Amino acid sequence: MPDHPIPPNDASPALPQGDFDWSDLRFFLAVARAGRLTVAAARLGVEHSTVSRRIAALENSFSAKLFDRSPRGYGLTAAGERLLAAAENMESLALAAQGAIGGADLGVAGTVRIGVPDGFGTLFLAPRIGELARQHPDLDIQLLAMPRLFSLSRREADIAISLSRPAAGRLHARKLCDYRLRLYAARGYLARHGEITSRAQLSSHPFIGYVDELIYAPELDYAPQVARDLRIRIKSSSLVAQLFATRGGAGVCVLPCFMGDLFAGPDETALVPVLPQEVSLTRSFWLITHSDMRDLARVRVAAEFIVEVAQKGRHLLMPAG
Repeated sequence: MPDHPIPPNDASPALPQGDFDWSDLRFFLAVARAGRLTVAAARLGVEHSTVSRRIAALENSFSAKLFDRSPRGYGLTAAGERLLAAAENMESLALAAQGAIGGADLGVAGTVRIGVPDGFGTLFLAPRIGELARQHPDLDIQLLAMPRLFSLSRREADIAISLSRPAAGRLHARKLCDYRLRLYAARGYLARHGEITSRAQLSSHPFIGYVDELIYAPELDYAPQVARDLRIRIKSSSLVAQLFATRGGAGVCVLPCFMGDLFAGPDETALVPVLPQEVSLTRSFWLITHSDMRDLARVRVAAEFIVEVAQKGRHLLMPAG
């Protein structure tokens, strides 16, 4: 959507005089972004009947139908599309005012939602996130550790960790860190099937990887860079699931070192690097915030915290060798 207000025209819903409740736009935006009443209600922390009532009141105020209801959810009508642009501009102004006026004087409070890849979120960030909560007792933290991309423009998250820098949008991106990936197998698996001493041997071992059509970022398509003729026998959209399949002795897997090295040890399920001098990949994490949100105190401190722990954990993310 454009960043400037949409000029009025004859087809635009007219602003009523006197009975328009500005706060109803918050409910409108939540439904427009979620596409479902129940999801919008959960994000707003209210009953779905409340959202339905506020949307009905808004439509009545404008004398315009804003959503088409169907079994698939709520889709914007033409009038709703026009209102969306104006509502997002109003939201941006409100957030800017909050950041400029309230951010400096108020303590860090409210909810911050962090969207992050499942491996990094579960095994690196989650064990450290308690410190952020201890530093800011009035801050509620939602850590969305999921194998997917997050839309900041649709307010799916306040902060997103991505594998690439966004190409467009009103977004602010900074490189968080590089991280190394290697091949791993369980100690017990290698004891049963023999040590792997060359890339050529990999084709005779079952490989654990992603479901092809569910690879949500091209940076995750590792297999072609590892070896030809790999037999990807077990596939999962979740890197955490791949990790535990590898620990269970299902085969060989490309894993970030901050995950694989975490499970080193002498037992059968412990992970051992395979061909560490021959197979080593480097990827990057990017920290993304929306331009409207990045100066809010709760977003700013959470982003700074993530940068700090990534810097402190650099030896885990990019081990030598």
